[in-house]
Amino acid sequence: MAISGKTRHQDISVQQNAGGDSQIMLTALHLVTIVTLLVAFGLVMLYSASFSRAGVKFFSNQLIWIFLGIAGGFSCFAVGYRRMADLSLIWMALSFVALIACLFFKPINGAHRWLHFGGFSIQPSEFAKIAVALFTAKYCSDYQWTFSKFKAHNGLLKLGITAMLVICAVLAGRDFGTTILIGAMFCVTLFAAGLYLRYVIFPMLAVGMMALYIYLFDAERLARATSFLHPELVHQGEGYQLWNSLLALGSGNWFGIGFMESRMKARYLPEAHTDFIVSIIGEELGFIALLIIILLYASFCWCAVKIAKRAYSRLGTLLAFALCCGVTFQAIINLSVISGSVPTKGMPAPFISYGGSNMIACLVAVGLLVSIASEAYDPEGDKRIREAIMGKIFFFVRKKKR
Repeated sequence: MAISGKTRHQDISVQQNAGGDSQIMLTALHLVTIVTLLVAFGLVMLYSASFSRAGVKFFSNQLIWIFLGIAGGFSCFAVGYRRMADLSLIWMALSFVALIACLFFKPINGAHRWLHFGGFSIQPSEFAKIAVALFTAKYCSDYQWTFSKFKAHNGLLKLGITAMLVICAVLAGRDFGTTILIGAMFCVTLFAAGLYLRYVIFPMLAVGMMALYIYLFDAERLARATSFLHPELVHQGEGYQLWNSLLALGSGNWFGIGFMESRMKARYLPEAHTDFIVSIIGEELGFIALLIIILLYASFCWCAVKIAKRAYSRLGTLLAFALCCGVTFQAIINLSVISGSVPTKGMPAPFISYGGSNMIACLVAVGLLVSIASEAYDPEGDKRIREAIMGKIFFFVRKKKR
């Protein structure tokens, strides 16, 4: 018999212990260590990739973004992932409004992805990833008996429409890479929550029919989509970035040509400090450095999955899995793009590439993961943290008034 309604307090079925899981805090510490290594390494390589063109401008800007991201991540940890999830519908609404507002700003390279405020800009699609992860995990946790039923009250239809509004708003800004990323993260999270497999048949058929139409009737779009298969033939056009990325990777061999010695970053490879910074890493430090980066990303995924597995609540499990997918898929797409394994799409390397919105969003995801781990260790810990923080704030306020 189907059971409807919220099931917020049915978390014991997911995690049978009552807190005190010391192993999960060790995993969280490993996660923070991995992220610290990636961020520090990214800073060093950003200096190398951008110094010849912009001096320390990008480096100093990135430091500011990192500090803001750390503040955002710590705030999410202190507030707690549950309260952040309780506000998930508000985050979805704010993301949708911000994404629509981007359409009224001047496009950059044909895309409406940024909100500009003087010399300051943000990319709302990066924060939409966090909003969709929070909302999907919250919905599937609260309505775990009804979310997978298409027409049920609080079922799949309501969830799908709400998520698709944000995803379509990202697509309207011509941010195809992030659209694919959020869509994949949304679908995989649904499967983790127990979605019936039959619901994927029609979306798969729609994607297949679209691909068949492009193959048969849209030769120009097909040529653009498949240019990554032969970048040497279009290296002055569609394949320019990929061709130079492959040249950078190929010239690095095992140990690279030396730090700060890249030839491609100065004149040949656009976006050398953002989407293609890993290509510069391969050129300067070689294949060994790339293997280390891949290992760090894989370790991040392993730690996040372990946190999801040992989370104290169903909400924590689904949210940790969604955030893990978001960061890991982004890393996979970036590495696939620079190596010519998939069509070229703008997708920064998590924790490494230059960019404020992406850095802040990734560090916020880390803060939420640590919050999930902290609850598994001590279910009342986040409450004590908030009380301690508020006590300090009130202490300084009273002291100032005196």
